[in-house]
Parts: sequence; C-alpha cells; structure tokens
Amino acid sequence: MPTPHHGQPLFRVIAEELRERIESGVIPPGALLPAESALTAEFRVARGTVRQAIAALRETGLVTTEHGRGTYATLRQHERGLDEGSETETQQRQVAADAELAALFAVEVGTALMEQQSLTRTNGAVGTVVRTYRLLQIER
Repeated sequence: MPTPHHGQPLFRVIAEELRERIESGVIPPGALLPAESALTAEFRVARGTVRQAIAALRETGLVTTEHGRGTYATLRQHERGLDEGSETETQQRQVAADAELAALFAVEVGTALMEQQSLTRTNGAVGTVVRTYRLLQIER
C-alpha cells in the first residue's frame, strides 16, 4: 500500500510537515524554525532538500527568512483555518529585556529585544495573545 506522500518530492513532504507544525501552533507565529542542520538530521536529507522545503514555505507566506538570523514562522489567518468571525492583529516593537527575559536569553538587563505580539479575536472577544521575543542584531 502506498504511503500518503508516495511520489511526492522529499522537499514537499518536509514542507508539509513544517506547515502542519506552524498551523497547529507547535511552531508559533514569530518563532524561529529549527536550524537547517537540525532539520537535515531529523528528516535524514541533504541540506539542499531542507532549503527547498523552506523556500516552498516562504513562497506561501508561512515563513520569512532574515539573513544571518534564521527563518521565522509567520501568521496567515486564512491558512490557520480560523473561524469566519476571527481576526488576527500582529504588532512588533523593540523592548528592553527585563530580568526574566535577560536570564532566558543570557544577556544583560536592558538589552534590545524584538517583541512580536499576535492577538486573535473571535466575534470581537480576545481568544489568544501570543508574544514572542528575539534578540536584535545591531548592524555595525
């Protein structure tokens, strides 16, 4: 009996698995995807295959890649299958690390971080608020 992915290129199988992780919230909006090396080990494929999978996700708008920083999950309302009465608002702002964030990132208190907040409302009522943080890299 053929597998569900029978005949599909490997990069499409990997892209589909990552898409499912993003849409289910296993990889939340704004979160960094695993490194290429981790994905090559997990799926037992060549780096080029992982890069093709990420490129396919980028084309659909599910991820965005920042040079030197990595690939991040994005939030696309219609891709997430939200209810008709649902809407999502995403905002980004620069914040200074408090003691808790500084400890998590192993940086000094006050270090610049990027905070991304995604707020989902269903029929006007707030359903979820997701905040993600990442280090800012100052261009020199």
